[in-house]
Amino acid sequence: MAAKFEIKKAKNGEYVFSLYATNGQVIATGGETYSSLSACKNGVESVRKNCGAHVEDQSAAGAETLSHPKYELYKDKSGQFRFRLKAANGEIVAVSESYKAKASAKNGIASIGRNAPDAPVVVLE
Repeated sequence: MAAKFEIKKAKNGEYVFSLYATNGQVIATGGETYSSLSACKNGVESVRKNCGAHVEDQSAAGAETLSHPKYELYKDKSGQFRFRLKAANGEIVAVSESYKAKASAKNGIASIGRNAPDAPVVVLE
């Protein structure tokens, strides 16, 4: 299976996207819902454009604040690791699921960098 972006219509009529790895697992989802298919495709393009960003490890003591675009790696309220990809304008364009280990979250970030640039977009109706 090849990596891919999937776009689908949510129950509220808006569009959402997910990036799937070659193993079929979701790497990240869009940071928001979009009112149109073209806006959702623009969100996918923003992930492609910004996926090579550096990582700001907010879970580390004394972490340096980096400029956008960037991945923010952090611990959520339950102590799990997550990341979000912020575009050059500071908007969140992709978010991860939770990971028990920081190394797994970092692998997720690396997977976006490897897969997003060439992943085809599949629109599910």
